[in-house]
Amino acid sequence: MTAIHAAPRALYIHIPFCTNKCHYCDFTSYVLKGQPVDDYLDALEREMVMTTAAMPPQMIDTVFVGGGTPTVLTPPQMERFLASVKRHFPLSEQVEFTMEANPGTTDPEKLAAMFAGGVNRISFGVQSFNNALLEKIGRIHNVDDVYRSLENARAAGFTNLSIDLMFGLPGQTVETLEDSVEKALALELPHYSLYSLKVEENTLFHKLYQRDELPLPSEDEEFSMYTHLMDRLKGAGYQHYEISNFARPGYEGRHNSTYWRNEPYYGLGAGAHGYAGRERHINVKGVQPYIDYTLTKLPRLETNAVSELEAIEDFMMVGLRLLEGVRASSFAKQFPGKTLEQIFGPIIEKLLKDGLLERIEEADDYGYRLTDKGVLFGNDVFGSFIGLEEEAAR
Repeated sequence: MTAIHAAPRALYIHIPFCTNKCHYCDFTSYVLKGQPVDDYLDALEREMVMTTAAMPPQMIDTVFVGGGTPTVLTPPQMERFLASVKRHFPLSEQVEFTMEANPGTTDPEKLAAMFAGGVNRISFGVQSFNNALLEKIGRIHNVDDVYRSLENARAAGFTNLSIDLMFGLPGQTVETLEDSVEKALALELPHYSLYSLKVEENTLFHKLYQRDELPLPSEDEEFSMYTHLMDRLKGAGYQHYEISNFARPGYEGRHNSTYWRNEPYYGLGAGAHGYAGRERHINVKGVQPYIDYTLTKLPRLETNAVSELEAIEDFMMVGLRLLEGVRASSFAKQFPGKTLEQIFGPIIEKLLKDGLLERIEEADDYGYRLTDKGVLFGNDVFGSFIGLEEEAAR
C-alpha cells in the first residue's frame, strides 16, 4: 500500500463545547450550558464505528482532542469518552495523546480521569499572563488559574505540558508581551506555542475591526513581538522546530507534525477536518445536526478529492513550516516519479538567491529549509508555491 492510500496513524477528535466564546474564536464551538453532551458522545462513538469500518485503522501514533474546550466534560463523561477512543482505535504503546485544556477547567478529579484514560500531554490555552488583557480578549480564566491548573496537572502525573501564548492582541504592547514571556519561561515547561492574532469573520473582534474599534498593535510592533519571542525562547534553550512552536529536545508536538508533513489523519466530531486517501472532508458543524447525521451515516458536510498538484503545493507550504524543512526522499515517497526540482526548480532557485531558503545536504538525502530571514517572511515563501493548478489549466 502506498503512503497516499495507507490508513492514517493520527487521530483528531473535536469536542465543541466551551464555557464561553472568546472574542477572537471562529472555531466550531458552542457555549456548554444546555447542550446535549451525552448525546454528542454517543454520536462520536457512532462516527468511530462507521469510520473504522470504512477505513480500518493501523496502529495510532498520535491522538489530539481539540475544541472547544474538551476539559469541560465531567469526570464521568471524560472516562466514557476516553474509553470509547481505546475501544475503536488501537493505540501505540508510545502514543502521544494530547488534550487541549482551559486553565480553571482541570480539577484533580478530572485530571485523574484523563491520566487513567491514556492522556499523556496537555496543551493549556493560556494566551497571556496579564489579567486585564485576558478579560479584553474574552477569556474567563485569570493568571492564578494558570498556576493552579499546571500545579494540579503535575500532581496528577503529567510531565508533557504545553501552553499557548498569543501576540498582536488589542491593547497589547511589546512590554506586556515581554512580561508574559518571562512568566511563561519561569514555569520551565517542555513546550510553548506562540500565535499571532488573526481577526476572523464571524467573531466579535471582526465586528469591532469593521467599526474601527479594535486597537491592534502596529505591524512594526507585532514584528518586534515575534522577534522577541524567537530570540527569548531560543536564548532559553528551546528548539524553534516550527514557525509557531518551541520545545525542549524530545518534546516536539508529534500530532501537529502529521499536518506539517502532509500525512493522513482521521478527523472526528462536529466541524472536524480529516485527510486520507488523497481526500479531505469536513464534518457538519452544529451539535444537533451532527448527532442526527450519525444516526444513519457519516456526518460529512463536504468531501473533496485532492489532486496531485494540490497535494504537491500542500507538501511544500506546510512542510516548510517545520524548521527542519522538506526532504527529497519524503517528496518522492508521496509523489513517485517526481522531484522537487522538476516541479519547483525556478521557484526554489529564486528563494535560494533571495536568502529565504537554504539547501540541506545529508548522507543519502537532501532538501530545503527556511533561513532565519525566511522564518520572518514565511508567508511570502509559502505563497510562492501556490498556483500549479492554475498554470496547468492555461
